[in-house]
Amino acid sequence: SVLMPPERRPSFTSFGGSSRGINAEYGWGNKIGAPHTVPCKVTGKCGSVLVRLVPAPRGTGLVSAPIPKKLLAMSGFEDCYTCAIGQTATLGNFAKATFAAIAATYSYLTPDMWSPTVFTNSPYQEFTDYLAKPFVKQAKKEVKY
Repeated sequence: SVLMPPERRPSFTSFGGSSRGINAEYGWGNKIGAPHTVPCKVTGKCGSVLVRLVPAPRGTGLVSAPIPKKLLAMSGFEDCYTCAIGQTATLGNFAKATFAAIAATYSYLTPDMWSPTVFTNSPYQEFTDYLAKPFVKQAKKEVKY
């Protein structure tokens, strides 16, 4: 399947009824429970249809039309607000726009997905012995032609 399993999906949750995905007070999410909503506001477009997925607090459910609700439920989201603009009666474009919005959530990396960083010494630390030696100015040699 193209969709990311819930255990790998980025964990961005909201607290206190806030609808923001990246919570300013708590940083980039938390480790309390499995991810349940989209990481932040994302949009998908197909034809004239533009679908916007907005993070929702835990327990809200999928607030959506039937087509996006089925796609969001199949992709493992439990709480999400949606907003659609355009000719949503064209169900193919509506479904594709929703899928594009869901696919846009896969580009977000959380700190637990980062590769380990290998730090090297700065040049000042690496050559500290050489830099600690006193500088002795050498006399210039005179060149005769």
